[in-house]
Amino acid sequence: MITASRTAAIALMFLGALAIDAALAADPHGTWLTEGGKSRIRIVDCGASLCGSIAWLKEPNDPETGQPKTDKQNADASKLNRPLIGVTIVINMKAAGADKWTGEVYNAEDGKIYTGNITMQSANALRLEGCALGGLLCKGQTWTRVN
Repeated sequence: MITASRTAAIALMFLGALAIDAALAADPHGTWLTEGGKSRIRIVDCGASLCGSIAWLKEPNDPETGQPKTDKQNADASKLNRPLIGVTIVINMKAAGADKWTGEVYNAEDGKIYTGNITMQSANALRLEGCALGGLLCKGQTWTRVN
């Protein structure tokens, strides 16, 4: 026979386990250094999704012009002259399970948008992947938390 106090104790243990699981879940919000250290991406809430924009570039100026780098590979001609700092590259990522989000990724190096995902590897490391051909061809990077 289960007593009320035993039921309460079991409920408290269950709730405690949930709290521990929530505390262990890694949070993608913040600033991340990309693999190779070329840029920092700031991930924030965008409504019910996550978005990430270029916050810093190791080499912010175009060596050819001496001016700030622009989005010169963008397929949209109206965006070719916008500064790269501030460009959103993590687009509309929605929760897709524990420590995983799916959405789109903009690659400023080729000016294309790919399906993508973020997977938290730890509190201070995330894996960003961009995929083409329905997910058959994927490339990714591991980013390190800056703050």
